[in-house]
Amino acid sequence: MVGLPARGKTYMARKLARYLSWLGYDTRVFNVGNYRRERLGSHQPHEFFSPDNPAGAEARLHIAMAALDDMLAWLGSGGEVGIYDATNSSHERRQLVRERCESQGLDVVFIESICDDPAVIDANVRETKLLSPDYSDVDPSDAASDFLARIAHYERAYEPIADDSASYVKLIDVGRQIVINRIRGYLPARVVVLLMNLHIIPRVIWLTRHGESTFNMDGRIGGDSGLSPRGEAYARSLSKLVREELAPDGDFVVWTSTLMRAVQTALPLTSRPIRWRALDEINAGVCDGMTYAEISERMPAEFRARADDKFRYRYPRGESYEDVIQRLDPVIIELERERRPLLIVGHQAVLRALYAYLLDMPPDQCPHVSIPLHTVVELRLKTYGSDERRFPLLPHSGVRDAPSS
Repeated sequence: MVGLPARGKTYMARKLARYLSWLGYDTRVFNVGNYRRERLGSHQPHEFFSPDNPAGAEARLHIAMAALDDMLAWLGSGGEVGIYDATNSSHERRQLVRERCESQGLDVVFIESICDDPAVIDANVRETKLLSPDYSDVDPSDAASDFLARIAHYERAYEPIADDSASYVKLIDVGRQIVINRIRGYLPARVVVLLMNLHIIPRVIWLTRHGESTFNMDGRIGGDSGLSPRGEAYARSLSKLVREELAPDGDFVVWTSTLMRAVQTALPLTSRPIRWRALDEINAGVCDGMTYAEISERMPAEFRARADDKFRYRYPRGESYEDVIQRLDPVIIELERERRPLLIVGHQAVLRALYAYLLDMPPDQCPHVSIPLHTVVELRLKTYGSDERRFPLLPHSGVRDAPSS
C-alpha cells in the first residue's frame, strides 16, 4: 500500500484481504501502525512523524522493517498473499521494499491511494482515525489537530509513484480515476477489478432465503419447485416488512436467483427483480430431488463424506461450497459496487457464502452459518465491521426446513 495518512489504505487492505481469503488464497495484512503501537505505545505525538526528527525516522524505519521481515518470513513458510500496509511514501522506501521482496522471488504490486478532497479526508479522519488506539482518551478536537499535523509531516516528504518499471495501481479520489501500470496475471487483475468497484458509502444489505417451497415440505434438496402456501405468506410478509419498516422510501434493489421459489418470493416487492444465475442454489448433482434420509440409505459413502468435510465435499456431478464461492465472484464485485440498499433473495448455501464474505469469516466456516427459512438478516456495513439484526417473520418447522445444501 502507498499513500498519505487518511487516504483509505487500511480500508482497502482489509477489503483485499477479505476478498482474496474468501476466494481461497492464504492472505494476511501486515499493518506497520499496529507494529508501532505494540512496540512503542499508542500515544505518539505528531512530532514523532516529522522528517526533521532523526530519532523518530530511525524508529519508524526499524518498525517498518520488522513488519516487512515478518511478512517475508510468513510468505516463505507458505503464505500466498502478503499485504504490506504502510504509507511507503518515498521512492527510497518503495525501492527497499521491492528489492527485499523480489530477492525472494515475490511479485510486487503497489496500490497507491491519492485524494486531495478535504471533505473526504476530514470524514476519514473523524470516522476512523480518531477512533484508533492512537487517540483513545484524547479530546476529539485535540486528536483531529494532532492527526492533521501528522499528515502535514508526511506531505512534506511524499513522493507519488512515478517508476514506470513498477507494477502499480493508482486510485485517485476514491476511484474517480484509476491508473494501472504493468499489471499482469490473474490475481493482480482480480485485485484491480475489486479496487475499481470499491466505495466508502455506508449501506445496508438484507439476506433472506426464499419462502418455504413444496420441496422444503418434503425435505427434498435442489429442484426448481414453487412456493408452498406458507412460502407465499412469507413473500407477503417480507414485502410488508421492507416497504413499511426497512425501506419505506422505496429506495432499494432486489436480487434473486433464477429459480422459481426465489423469484416468487420477491414478486410482491417488485415485478422485475434482478436475476442472477450465480445466485442459484448449490448443485446437488445426482442427489437433486432426494431427501438426506434417502442419500444416507442409498449412498452411505457420499453421506459420510459430506459429514466429514462439508465445505469441500462435492456432490457427484454437482458442486461443493468451494465451487459456489468461485461462481459468486462476479456477484461480490457487483455487490461492492452497489450503493443503494440491497435485498438478496436466495438459497441456504449461497447466502451462507455471502454472509461469510460480508462478515470476513474464514470461508470453510460458511457451511455452519445459520440462515433459517422465513428470516431476514440485516447487515449494516460500515467502514470497518458491520451491525447485524435478524427479523423472524413466520414460524417454521425444523422437520420441514430440510438443509437444502
